[in-house]
Amino acid sequence: MGFDVPLWRAFAVFRAATLVYSLVLLVQNHGALTRPWLAWTVLAAMAVWTVAATYGYARPEHRTWRLLTADLAVAFACLFATAAAATPFYLTQAPPLSGYWFAGAALSAAVIWGRRGAGIVALLYGFADLTLRVVMDANITAATARGVVLLLLASLVVGYMAKVAEQAERRFAQAVSLEARLREREQLARSIHDSVLQVLALVSRRGAEAGGEAAELGRMAGEQEVRLRALFADGGDPPGGSSGEGAARPAAPGGRGAPWGAAGRAAAVHADPLSGGGARGGGPGEGLDGAPVDLREPVRRAESSRVSVSAPASPVLLPARTAEELAAAVLAALDNVERHCPDGTRAWVLLEDEPDGVTVSVRDEGPGIAPGRLEEAHADGRLGVAQSIRGRVRDLGGTVEYVSVPGQGTEVEMRVPRGDAPQRGGPWPGSSW
Repeated sequence: MGFDVPLWRAFAVFRAATLVYSLVLLVQNHGALTRPWLAWTVLAAMAVWTVAATYGYARPEHRTWRLLTADLAVAFACLFATAAAATPFYLTQAPPLSGYWFAGAALSAAVIWGRRGAGIVALLYGFADLTLRVVMDANITAATARGVVLLLLASLVVGYMAKVAEQAERRFAQAVSLEARLREREQLARSIHDSVLQVLALVSRRGAEAGGEAAELGRMAGEQEVRLRALFADGGDPPGGSSGEGAARPAAPGGRGAPWGAAGRAAAVHADPLSGGGARGGGPGEGLDGAPVDLREPVRRAESSRVSVSAPASPVLLPARTAEELAAAVLAALDNVERHCPDGTRAWVLLEDEPDGVTVSVRDEGPGIAPGRLEEAHADGRLGVAQSIRGRVRDLGGTVEYVSVPGQGTEVEMRVPRGDAPQRGGPWPGSSW
């Protein structure tokens, strides 16, 4: 619903209220009427037009100069009808028959035509009121001038506020569109990191080891990896802080094949972790976002001789999309252990089911992260932690915490809320970090 919807509803209420007030004034000053039947006819016409204008302005496609012109024509006609229906004495006791009801058309002009149009309408009303009094030989009092000034000020204020609100709504829509594009960019960056970049890094490393023509192929793969990282680095979040930003730790020299190596990592993440294989979106076991899925199953697939997984005895149910993204973040954390820790480094995965959310901790006994390494990796375009881990959990409304001491390993804690948990990025009760 745009800003103008409640505004036009307020105008409709104003028209109805001023119509009732015009009725009260007509009853109070009935003795000053020369043609009562004409006055009541004018009031009936005002009532009919109030209904028609309320219906017309309620539909955006009808809010054009045509409807506004008709609105102003009816308002001015009812005003000038006072000359044929009332005596000059009537104007000393009350405003013209249209009374304050005329302001409904003036305020509508303020929204559709802006401040200048509103000012012109208010001045035309003042001129019409003065002309009416001159024709009827009625006194022109200070109240007449005050009414014109008040209508002019109200119209200018409403016109200005309508313009400001319209600009704010347009900027808000642009901000929402920009945020959606950034989200899409981040999701694409995660997909590229989890597949193409990992394979290019593996080809580059293996090509350098093999030498000869394979070395040239490895060099080209390395160049493409750098270009892809630079392409997505500008859209990343700033490193550092308690949310676990950063990237992979310094790589150990040489490549090695292992259950969670680069090639295996790319295949594991792009396979649907909820269906046990197959491309994402095509596996028969893929559930809908709202369907509950046991998170233990995709997490336990990461278990190996060097990876220990501990999970509750009862199912840990989450929506399919949440379970898929959280499992992918766990695989990304384990891949960091495989790629950046010495051979044989053990890792432990702990899955905790809490009343307000789910926590998954990945801990290793590697060398830890050197101070400043996360910021350096982010500047180099590394997306492992910033997108594949932190970005995924953030989009689920959760948080990521990193604790690392050089020489004593690293622990990453990922927490995602349930439906009644705090909003995205909000504090978690009872957190010890």
